[in-house]
Amino acid sequence: MNLAKLFEMQKELDDRILAEHPIQEGEDRLAKKILALLVELGELAQEWRGFKFWSKDQEPRTGGECCCDDGYFDIHMGNGVVEQGICPFCEGIGELPNTLLEEYVDCLHFLLSIGLESEIGTFTGDELMPIKMGTIEMQFITLFKATVTFLEDINYYLDIWELFLGLGEMLGFTWGQIEEAYMKSTFDGLSKDI
Repeated sequence: MNLAKLFEMQKELDDRILAEHPIQEGEDRLAKKILALLVELGELAQEWRGFKFWSKDQEPRTGGECCCDDGYFDIHMGNGVVEQGICPFCEGIGELPNTLLEEYVDCLHFLLSIGLESEIGTFTGDELMPIKMGTIEMQFITLFKATVTFLEDINYYLDIWELFLGLGEMLGFTWGQIEEAYMKSTFDGLSKDI
């Protein structure tokens, strides 16, 4: 795990965002980033789906082959006329995205950015030990709690990291997958208009 490289990339992305969207008078950008992390954690839980005891669909959204096969589906226009349309699920790729990993990486962006914003400093990650709370539900709840508590006590930052890394392992991600997805999303963020 090389978090130093990710902190550098996040700083470059944050600097670009700051140039495009300067901090307004009275704005608490750190509070907004913490709220954004909480929202992204909620979106991650939504893609995990395992807490949805009321639903028959509790499978995580980890991608795979789309039911359309090739990225297109038939549109019956009437009178025997059939046209091809781009599949709305895979957007013409033929494969569903791993939205669970995408949401995890969205959280990672804000977690790195919070460290940069609060001037806690960067670190390599070697000093971190993933913490696992027993169930994924309890992992999410504890991570939410630590994130909210960070506003009052910045010493929770490393706890958030260790819980976050534990969650990644519990969701089945390797650090290689996470880093690759982070690099891709950061490159996409730097190459787009923000």
